[in-house]
Amino acid sequence: MNLLQMLQDRSNSTCELCTSKTDTKQYNIPPALNETVDTSLLVCANCHDQIEGKTDMDANHWRCLNDSMWSEHVAVQIMAWRMLQRLRAEGWPKDLLDMMYLDDEALALARATGEHKEESEKIIHRDCNGVILETGDNVVLVKDLKVKGSSMVAKQGTAVRNIRLDHENANYIEGKVGPTQIVIITEYVKKM
Repeated sequence: MNLLQMLQDRSNSTCELCTSKTDTKQYNIPPALNETVDTSLLVCANCHDQIEGKTDMDANHWRCLNDSMWSEHVAVQIMAWRMLQRLRAEGWPKDLLDMMYLDDEALALARATGEHKEESEKIIHRDCNGVILETGDNVVLVKDLKVKGSSMVAKQGTAVRNIRLDHENANYIEGKVGPTQIVIITEYVKKM
C-alpha cells in the first residue's frame, strides 16, 4: 500500500484539516525530507493552495481547525498549529492556540518553518542575485562546489530541485545533487 492510499484510509478520503471530500491530495509537511505517514496528511485543493500561498488566506475557512487541531495524528496537529499561527492576528486563533498541546518533538517540528515568528524576526534566504528563496524552489549552482565528506564535486549549472531552507541560518539551504542530500550556501545558487 502506498503512502497516498494509507492517508486516504486514515482519513476516509477527506481533507484532514477541513473535512472536504473534493480534490484531495497528499501534502508532506516541510521541512520533512522523508515522506512518511507521520509527516504527511491528506488535504483538499483549497487548503493546499492557502497553505502554499497560491491563493489569499480565507480566515473563515480555517475555523475548521477548531476540530482538526484535536486530531490524533501529529502531522495534522502540526499543520493546524502552523495555520493558527499564520492567522493569529484575527483574534480567535489565539484562543485555540492557548488550548492546543503539542509534545516537545512535535512543537519543534511545528516551529521549524518560523510560522510563530513576527515578520521582522523571520530569516529570509536569498540567492546570489538577492531573489528570495522558499521551500520547494528549484535552483542552479553558479559555481563548482566540493561536497564535504566525499570526493564528489557538484558542477556549475547543476539543477537542485525542491530545496529546503535552514530555519536557523539564512545562508544555508538543503537539496539533492544526484542521490546525495547536501547543504549549500545560498550565495552559490540562482533561483530558476
